[in-house]
Amino acid sequence: MADLIVKAAVKDALNEMNVASDFYDALDEEVQDLLDDAARRAQENDRKTVQPRDL
Repeated sequence: MADLIVKAAVKDALNEMNVASDFYDALDEEVQDLLDDAARRAQENDRKTVQPRDL
């Protein structure tokens, strides 16, 4: 699986919080699930363009 997130950006977004190393893998999986669902929804609506409403 490709890394879909940027670890440094996640760390910056969480400000002063510590981030467990396995958090990034779990977040990456969640993002992949969102993308898969969005693509499925676009296809179900006969579109090849994923739009914000597909989230």
